[in-house]
Amino acid sequence: MTAFDARRLIGELTVTLDVDVLVGAYTDRDGPPGDPDSVLGTLAGHGVRAGAVASLRAALFDMETGNDEVLGLSDDQRVVPVGTVDLRDPLGAVREIERLVPLGVRAIRLFPDEQGVEAGFPSVRHVARRAAALGLTVLTGGDVRRFWEPFAGRGAKVVFLDTHFYHLGDFLVAAADEPGFHTSTRLLNSPDALETVPPDRLLYGSRTPHYEPVVPLLRLATSGLKPEEIAAVAGGNARRLLG
Repeated sequence: MTAFDARRLIGELTVTLDVDVLVGAYTDRDGPPGDPDSVLGTLAGHGVRAGAVASLRAALFDMETGNDEVLGLSDDQRVVPVGTVDLRDPLGAVREIERLVPLGVRAIRLFPDEQGVEAGFPSVRHVARRAAALGLTVLTGGDVRRFWEPFAGRGAKVVFLDTHFYHLGDFLVAAADEPGFHTSTRLLNSPDALETVPPDRLLYGSRTPHYEPVVPLLRLATSGLKPEEIAAVAGGNARRLLG
């Protein structure tokens, strides 16, 4: 099989909402500039109609200006704005959450790896507690084997964006007791990974433009899921969680 076979295999699959989209650039690594026009163009070029968009600027430098950049895109029907908070500043993070909620933000994103924050830090529990109390959905990076714990027992709605297929069993065990726990498909590329997760707990995520969107698209299109399950994974579940 060559790379040119991918589009044929993906076929007519359309993703109505990608839960893992970033604008902005990393300053410590090579990569795309991540300007909104090019990011949204990449999504459209792969048959993705809309993205839950978060700001790397907010994650790495300045929460307020980065989040305002994303909020400025909200008139575009292709954008569901996601607020980003800095776990290195837990008090400021909660203040930012409380600023964003009246502006219509329904989800926040956490970048623990980029911010050097571990699951056991008090800042994570502090933000998790406030997000759950406000009914927000949390999109979080980090190792699911550690980052499930600060959200457990809170009735939290969480999407673990970095669940690797090696760690899928740990996600399933944690999620069995937590109906609000969900996972992105991005790293679930083993032969039976998608089919192992209850389809109402799966959300399509690509991390455009910092990951190759063809990979999760191809895996979903060639999965053993039923058409209605694929539709749920490809956006229905995300729209339910993000309003």
